[in-house]
This record gives sequence, C-alpha cells and structure tokens, in this order.
Amino acid sequence: MAALSIGVAGVRSFTHSFTSTSTPRPRSISCVWDPEGLFSRTPQTTGHIARLEFRRRIEKDAEAREAYQRHLKEEKERGEALLQSRVIPDTVAELIEYFLDTEAQEIEYEIARLRPRRGTNCRGNCRLNDEFFKHLQTELGQLRFAVNRTQAMEDRLIELEALQKALTEGTEAYDKMQNALVSAKQNLVKIFTSKDINATLLEMVEKNEVNRALLTLLDENIASAHRSNQTQAVEYMEKLRGAVVKYITV
Repeated sequence: MAALSIGVAGVRSFTHSFTSTSTPRPRSISCVWDPEGLFSRTPQTTGHIARLEFRRRIEKDAEAREAYQRHLKEEKERGEALLQSRVIPDTVAELIEYFLDTEAQEIEYEIARLRPRRGTNCRGNCRLNDEFFKHLQTELGQLRFAVNRTQAMEDRLIELEALQKALTEGTEAYDKMQNALVSAKQNLVKIFTSKDINATLLEMVEKNEVNRALLTLLDENIASAHRSNQTQAVEYMEKLRGAVVKYITV
C-alpha cells in the first residue's frame, strides 16, 4: 500500500509531543567489513595460517548472519501474532478509540484487516465502512462548532482530524491497490490462456493493462512455483516475465 502522508502514531502521543535530537556528523570513516585487510594499518600476513584465519572469520560471520536472519523472522512472527490478537471492537465509537491507540506502522495492517468487509454493518465486529466515517465526521463537526470548547476538546479535535486524514488516505490507497490486483489477476489469466501471447500483450498495452501490478502478481506466481519445485512452470513464467517487462508502461 502507498505510504500514508500522516501517521496516527498512537495519534494521542504524536499530537501532544514532538522531540528531535541532532547527532554530530562523523569526522572520519571506519571500515567495519574488511576481510582482506585492505584498510589495515599493518601489512596483512600471508600463508597457511592467514588463510585459515580468513576462512574462520568468514564462517563466523555467516553464522552470525544466519542467526540474525532467524531473529528477524521470529520478531516478525511475534509482531504478526500480536497484531492478530488485538480484539476488534463492537461499536463505531470503540473502533475510533482503537485506531487512536494504534501505532503508525500498524495502521496499514489494520486497514487491510478491517476494510475488505466494508459493506457490512457494525453488529459483531466493526469495519472501515461508510458508517464509521460518517460517525467520525459527525463527532468532528460537534467539536468544531462547540460553543464552549475546552482544552480537552481542542486536543480531541486535533487527534480526530489526524486520524481522519490517515484513514481516508489509507483506505483510498488500499481500495486502489485491490482494484489493480483484481484487474491484474484477470489479465494474467488472459495471458496464460492466450494462444498468441505477443498479440495479447500488444492488445493489453493499448488498453494500458500491462503495469506494475501485473508484474508483481506474476512474480508472486513465480515464487510460488519455485517453492513447489515446479521447474517447467518457473521457466515458462520467467520467459513470460521477460516479455511483460518490455511492455511495462506504469
């Protein structure tokens, strides 16, 4: 999804405090990775012992990289599990508070989770539908035109305006992405079932249907075929990818 121009950031904390720090620019450059000793101040030793030491350092670094990759994977899985464990509220008012307490980097995930069933009402689990945005707009109007506005009301207004902007931009980007994905799926099927792929691609180019969404979907299919060890399918789709890339217009 396209990045939001404004995050909610736990909107509450973002709208009430902002701090910045400056770090002095380093005066010298240090080389952290230098297996061949090109930047060392003393001449590098040669011979069998040096080769063994070099191999040992490479193996050690490979183990460290593997451990780091495992750590990143575990952290990602923990983060996803934590996000999925959040209970979606039952009312629109509660859903507004739910989003106000959502960190900026999690907004896109929550939009993707709550937007697909936008046609449903808010019985059971609320969704990002017309009812939600109408309720949000109503509360904003009440705060903007309140006769005796308190500081708490001013703070609430700032929070809700930031939330409205983030969710409006986020849902628009999500809907656009989903529409592009649906079209890309249809176009990919059209290519797969075509008897003349080049003619089909040229026809699609004229309709501006050969784009990044199509290429991304094709890449996902190639990756899936790789995981399933479908060698012939991978070879076919990679050749097809080469043809598609030539016609990318967007």
